[in-house]
Amino acid sequence: MLCSQSTWQQKLEVAPGAQRLTAMESYPHTVSINVPPPGRYEAAPPCPMATAFGRVEAPGLRREPRDFVLWSYFNTLFCCNPLCLGFIALVFSIKARDEKIARQPLLAGKYGKTAMYLNIAAFVLGVLLIIVTLVLLFLYVSSLHYIT
Repeated sequence: MLCSQSTWQQKLEVAPGAQRLTAMESYPHTVSINVPPPGRYEAAPPCPMATAFGRVEAPGLRREPRDFVLWSYFNTLFCCNPLCLGFIALVFSIKARDEKIARQPLLAGKYGKTAMYLNIAAFVLGVLLIIVTLVLLFLYVSSLHYIT
């Protein structure tokens, strides 16, 4: 709803004994721009409005879904297991990032959660594989020592 000119004139009335400032003398004004924090999606408010006096919050702020790309890169490069779970997690992480960029938070969350579970499995299997390999290597070296 737009304000009429008479409403604006009522707001600009000056108290008795005060000086009236022209438009240029009243500058600089303090203006606040309300921006949602990074990493959050914002649903449109029912009646969008901007004020310089208070914060306008949109209902339904949600956290941005995570994509776990760095963790997937780590698992792909260092936790090599025969099932290639790190690479599969990397594929789901990239899908999650693509959906996040396309503003599809539900799909991004789904792909991100799948990537997280695959990363956990790849990390655990990779650590177990390294431990088993080290134990077998130690047993093999110790058996060679006793033979000679």
